[in-house]
Amino acid sequence: MGYQASFRVWRGDSEDGELRDYTVEVNEGEVVLDILHRLQATQTSDLAVRWNCKAGKCGSCSAEINGRPRLLCMTRMSTFTEDEVITVTPMRTFPVIRDLVCDVSFNYTKAREIPSFTPPEGLKPGEYRMQQVDVERSQEFRKCIECFLCQDTCHVIRDHEENKESFAGPRYLMRIAELEMHPLDVADRREEAQEEHGLGYCNITKCCSEVCPEGIHITDNALIPMKERVADQKYDPIVWLGNKLFRRGR
Repeated sequence: MGYQASFRVWRGDSEDGELRDYTVEVNEGEVVLDILHRLQATQTSDLAVRWNCKAGKCGSCSAEINGRPRLLCMTRMSTFTEDEVITVTPMRTFPVIRDLVCDVSFNYTKAREIPSFTPPEGLKPGEYRMQQVDVERSQEFRKCIECFLCQDTCHVIRDHEENKESFAGPRYLMRIAELEMHPLDVADRREEAQEEHGLGYCNITKCCSEVCPEGIHITDNALIPMKERVADQKYDPIVWLGNKLFRRGR
């Protein structure tokens, strides 16, 4: 049976806004996105909310529910009590366009700053050969749906707007780590990760991993190993000497 739920939804734009209260019907099996669609259909047709697949795979419907970055389409109403007030706000890290829709262009800018996969010269795509263990390692990172919840929750950019210029955020540091760990990528990405993309800003609180809807171990499997590689390059005397004498190998 259905019930009447209390919602507080952010309404506004980049200039001004406020939380507005709504009472809306909830039926069994519904998710938060269903309720927002019902609000659009019955009470506030101009509510702006971004979504696409409603299956947790497109990453479009990212928002904050009771202060936690989550996907609207994957947050079941059954996780809340019937008398609980549910607050839905846009991602705090990015500028608001209107209501629950944010300008996430920061992320695409950072994506373009990362040099693409660099195979050995003369090696054609059909000639790529990899060990299965290397395939499996990068497959975890490729589960990313680019919902940007990890970017949203990372306090380095969430609480410090001035860091955005020099910090790529966990999603794109993970991309750098994926390429650095790729056995067929010949580019050395360690110095670039540290000096240009701000790897050193990350203090491995694991908040990015906690909000990832795909369950990617961003901190443990990407950021910490990348930090270890950077530390080896900068502080291991044998590695330092080898880099001076020989071209880096894999």
